[in-house]
Amino acid sequence: MGLVVAAIIVIVILALLFGIGNLLGFILTLIIAGLVGWFADLLIPGRLPFGWVGAIAAGLLGAWLGTALLGTFGPVLFGIAIIPAIIGAIILVVVFELIYRAFSPGRRRV
Repeated sequence: MGLVVAAIIVIVILALLFGIGNLLGFILTLIIAGLVGWFADLLIPGRLPFGWVGAIAAGLLGAWLGTALLGTFGPVLFGIAIIPAIIGAIILVVVFELIYRAFSPGRRRV
């Protein structure tokens, strides 16, 4: 339970760092981030932890990482550059999967 609360706090802080000005923009940014994280999770075998919260976190962190590495290009929805966000989220999901497999080699993910 503590990890879920921590994840929600991180999501809120990251969302505020993106310069979201109002509640509707905040909600739409979280939805777009969740869709980006969900799409990245579909492309990579395995599953993100924490369900939709994990997908939103992967989308927000992926947007930050993708924009930092590739810049802003392509369509931008509610402050998230979609193409760099997807690429960044895929990188994060791959890294998470590699770390997960390294520390739990005898367990299979469903």
